[in-house]
Amino acid sequence: MDRHLASAGSRGELGRLLQAVLTSRGQANAVFDILAVLQSEDPEDIQEGVRTCSRLFGTLLEREELFVGSLPREDGVLAGSQGATHKYKVWMRHRYHSCCNRLEELLTHPSFQVKELALKTLMKFVQLEGAKPLEKPQWESHYLFPRTLFRAVVGGLLTPEVDHSLLISQFCEYLEYDDIRYHTMQAATSTVAQATSQQSEVSPTFWNNAFMLLSVVNLPLQEHDLTKFYVKHTQTSDKWKVIHLKEHRKAFQEIWLGFLKHKLPLSLYKKVLVAMHDSILPHLAQPTLMIDFLTSACDVGGAISLLALNGLFILIHKHNLEYPDFYQKLYGLLDPSIFHVKYRARFFHLADLFLSSSHLPAYLVAAFAKRLARLALTAPPEALLMVLPFICNLLRRHPACRVMVHRPQGIELDADPYDPVEKDPARSHALESCLWELQTLQQHYHPEVSRAAGVINQVLSVPEVSIAPLLELTAYEIFEQDLKKKAPGSVPLEFIPSKGLLGRQDHLCTQFFTLT
Repeated sequence: MDRHLASAGSRGELGRLLQAVLTSRGQANAVFDILAVLQSEDPEDIQEGVRTCSRLFGTLLEREELFVGSLPREDGVLAGSQGATHKYKVWMRHRYHSCCNRLEELLTHPSFQVKELALKTLMKFVQLEGAKPLEKPQWESHYLFPRTLFRAVVGGLLTPEVDHSLLISQFCEYLEYDDIRYHTMQAATSTVAQATSQQSEVSPTFWNNAFMLLSVVNLPLQEHDLTKFYVKHTQTSDKWKVIHLKEHRKAFQEIWLGFLKHKLPLSLYKKVLVAMHDSILPHLAQPTLMIDFLTSACDVGGAISLLALNGLFILIHKHNLEYPDFYQKLYGLLDPSIFHVKYRARFFHLADLFLSSSHLPAYLVAAFAKRLARLALTAPPEALLMVLPFICNLLRRHPACRVMVHRPQGIELDADPYDPVEKDPARSHALESCLWELQTLQQHYHPEVSRAAGVINQVLSVPEVSIAPLLELTAYEIFEQDLKKKAPGSVPLEFIPSKGLLGRQDHLCTQFFTLT
């Protein structure tokens, strides 16, 4: 065996060894030379070794020349009295097991080409094992899938040492198959549970890999869509869980609940919450089980609280969840920083959605309008051009709040009943106040802001003004718009027109200087 090792890295030599193993069982020991190439330091040699192993064990699986059943110890079988064929199959099954173990190790190889080829080879073995199972069925129509091998593949993707985002993106092509998607969720659930039970603190890399894998799992919406399987079966049974969308939803729910119950990095909270309303909640068997995660995220503050409120809003409106503190939480997010954060556009888009119902009580809408008007006094122009139409839209939806701009008798500023410190909008007394802030903004230095604030002096039009084009307006865009405006033909520079070169008759310059 050792005489082949020096030249086994060449393609021709590997091809000769492959043919020797496949054509004669007497040459079976040559498989050790092939497996030895997988330990090479050269990525090119490793790739040739992986391709050779793929052809070798792929052929043996198709020929059914590997032992089927619970694999016994190698030394015990070889020393026993069983036939040569039985011993060969057990011995070669152990070599196949060694090959798979090495391929799993290669999933963390520095070379991406090696990792990608190892993944594709393992998935080829999964398909072949599924077609020619290495375990015996326990009953008729028993569903067999190479769970042990596939769980090792998923475990290799969820390693805590290496960022596998690129490799997982390659794995996405297999998630189009319904059986692979189902078993991926099951394997990921056990891998996450095992990793968190063995370590007191799990690395951020593991969590990022886990989220990357979970985020690319997309369930079909209809049960009749479950027809695409990676492992082919001559016939299916209605008893198989893998063909029922209900079971897929349960597995999807189990993996997400198992993932979210742990302490995640802050950056992952945002990514999960961004995908929550359209990629996670619609596919859960019981969406209301997310209430604990969402309510705890609401208490974090900032962008995380806002995104959590979006998920809660879906549960309230579509799943009849009762969460009385919803609008109080949203009201608490309104502070001067809201006009300067990078998620400003998303905040006001969602706030517009949350306040779109015409059935909200007038005191609640008045509190939001008053809080926004008060914050507008110190807001930059690009934010004012968005928030002023936002306030006017609230008044359009809720005519009962228009009393805030049409009070017969105005109030003194020092006697404004509105309490800006109160956290509960119901106790803020906003409906008893008025929007004097909008009248103040009519004197703003920017003419567009002054014009937008002056809308309340007229009868508000019935159709709302869309704020979508204004959500991401920036100071640079306002500046560019002002530069493109054409100035009128004559612009007065003084109240009294000047006469002569030195100005008016009573001008200081005329008193001390003369033209000669």
